[in-house]
Amino acid sequence: MDLSPSAHLDRVYREHHGRIVATVIRVLGGDFLQAEEVVQEAFADALVQWPREGPPREPKAWLMRAARNKAVDRLRRGERLDARVDALEVAAQVEQDAAASPDERGWSDTADDTLRLLFTCCHPALSSEAQVALALRTLCGLTTEEIARAFLVPSATLGQRLVRAQRKIRDARIPYIIPDEEMLAERTLGVLHTLYLVFSEGYAATEGPELLRVDLCAEALRLGRLGRELMPRDAEVASLLALMLLHHARRHARVAPDGGLVLLDRQDRSRWDRAELNEGLAQLDVALALGARGPYALQAAIAALHAQAPSAQETDWEQIVALYGRLCVIAPGPVVELNRAAAVAMARGPAQGLALVDDLEASGRLEGYHLLPAARADLLRRLERWKEAATAYQRALALVRTQPERRFLEERLREVLDASREP
Repeated sequence: MDLSPSAHLDRVYREHHGRIVATVIRVLGGDFLQAEEVVQEAFADALVQWPREGPPREPKAWLMRAARNKAVDRLRRGERLDARVDALEVAAQVEQDAAASPDERGWSDTADDTLRLLFTCCHPALSSEAQVALALRTLCGLTTEEIARAFLVPSATLGQRLVRAQRKIRDARIPYIIPDEEMLAERTLGVLHTLYLVFSEGYAATEGPELLRVDLCAEALRLGRLGRELMPRDAEVASLLALMLLHHARRHARVAPDGGLVLLDRQDRSRWDRAELNEGLAQLDVALALGARGPYALQAAIAALHAQAPSAQETDWEQIVALYGRLCVIAPGPVVELNRAAAVAMARGPAQGLALVDDLEASGRLEGYHLLPAARADLLRRLERWKEAATAYQRALALVRTQPERRFLEERLREVLDASREP
């Protein structure tokens, strides 16, 4: 089906925004603020021209060229001659890279304005929260609102955090480079956390008409594989790649033909991507051989138990409960506790799971998080406490922001309301 020019531009934005921004930052000598402005101007031009003239044959190249030209214009108007000369030389190199065939380009010059951007965002001079937020904004093109929901903070707070981080990079002249081996370790945790959140947003979008954002999952996997090349002996890098692969392998079975949500216990496991499952399991074996004991290794081990089970009923839920218990110790957080409660419900019955969910709700730590009332509603449904389940589903519906999840919750709400009316 042909897309309208605006829909086509939206898809290009989702798929290529980060790589375009990454290259323009390099042209502008590491200036994040100007690069964001320039790229937005290029997309604004496309929004005017593409509906009138039709989308170009190579939209990414069109946008890259438009953004680069705007960046060069800014450089030529700059005040410092030496900065203009250096940056214009970079712009000329970018032009040469764009014209070359893939075989003629160097790995470090092509794949890796995005790695430069990722490692710059994760500079230790920035707070860990600012590192991740900045990478999600610039590399992945997520909106301030989307990132704020991922962090469970107000949008205004997140926006201020982004501006401060961009200014700090500019004012401190933080270099726009992939660090050498000695400096990699101090940035690796931030890089991995960023990739984890990028993948998570792709695998379970926080809002919009679709459950999955395949572009974000693909970008996270691409960068995860590059990270493995760059740091082949790092156990957590291998662990995160394993985790992403094991989840990504289930993507087709998570979505019904009408775009709706399919829960794990209802998924057709024959639709899981066996090649990706095997690759993920192999990466987990490598990670464990390297001594992995961190949060990504534990989550990958949980995903591996799901991958290896013939069905939801035959899954080793007690082992999953134990792994979540360990995860609560080394990476504590309310979302981890909610996941553990769901596993307890599968292993020991919905009543025990509900007790844990009720404790978590009473703590107030997941206020506004729709999966908390959704999980509570499901456990109440399984206990046939229909009216309470209906109330919980209604609370979840007031918070949910993706259409597939909304449809799923609405269907479950109808089911429990019908059950509550039965004599």
